[in-house]
Amino acid sequence: MNAEMKYKKKPDWLKMPSRGAEEAARIRAVLLKYSLDTVCRQARCPNLGYCYQHGTATFLILGNVCTRSCRYCAIGSAAEKPDPLHPDEPERVAKAAAEMNLSYVVITSVTRDDLPDGGGGHFARTVKALRDKIEGVKIEVLTPDFNGNNAALETVAEAEPDVFNHNLETVEKLFSAVRPGTSYNLSLSILDRYGKLSPSTPLKSGLMLGLGEQDDDIRKAIHDLRSSGVTMLTLGQYLQPSRRHWPVDRYVIPEEFDNWRNFALSEGFNSVASGPLVRSSFHAELNYSSEAVGSVSL
Repeated sequence: MNAEMKYKKKPDWLKMPSRGAEEAARIRAVLLKYSLDTVCRQARCPNLGYCYQHGTATFLILGNVCTRSCRYCAIGSAAEKPDPLHPDEPERVAKAAAEMNLSYVVITSVTRDDLPDGGGGHFARTVKALRDKIEGVKIEVLTPDFNGNNAALETVAEAEPDVFNHNLETVEKLFSAVRPGTSYNLSLSILDRYGKLSPSTPLKSGLMLGLGEQDDDIRKAIHDLRSSGVTMLTLGQYLQPSRRHWPVDRYVIPEEFDNWRNFALSEGFNSVASGPLVRSSFHAELNYSSEAVGSVSL
């Protein structure tokens, strides 16, 4: 890997412009009011200010401590058992989403290998609470792999979210090093199995570029995702959260992201969001609404 790239100044295309503060302050106040966290904050997303200022956020449920230690992720991890679940969290998410005037809600979580169902039931209860609170709401769930627990997948499917998202994150060659404790094939199987459980629900996944993968690795990962039934794809630049995390190998230029968008569309994806600042839930509603018509430009 390119050691000099680890701490080199980010290129201009990775700088998200400021969008003011008034609406962002309101969103923070709502989250504080209901004692909720977001992956935007915990994962140190570069789009946090932009999204908050535009009235959106991605809710992080099941606590803020992960039972795994993926080398790219800023979210805290613990060898010991995380805090117990809060049974009122689904209702608090629903109240916050209603107060934020959201018509499209994205829910994600830490990985909870300590729970028998990996948190699948908690996802389902959150989906139900949102549907009870907000008429006509669209819901996207971005789930962990539940350790391959098929019953957990069935529970989520029975709740009928509008989009099922599980991120592959990286290519097969790097997977075991970057994501210890799980496997490339397990992630693909989660997507494939969910697609069989709920054939009418769009499947979504995402990859980070710039961890050390080569073009052939990316092509294979995109092909494998499409073969697993995924129709919605996100491609974004990996950014190193701290010096202890996996180093950035390179900064992928915007034109290359355009090329990968075109390749993915040629592979049969319906919706592809591809760009340096793209993240799995960035403009998720736009990504969903374009699923029937094709490419997304962000």
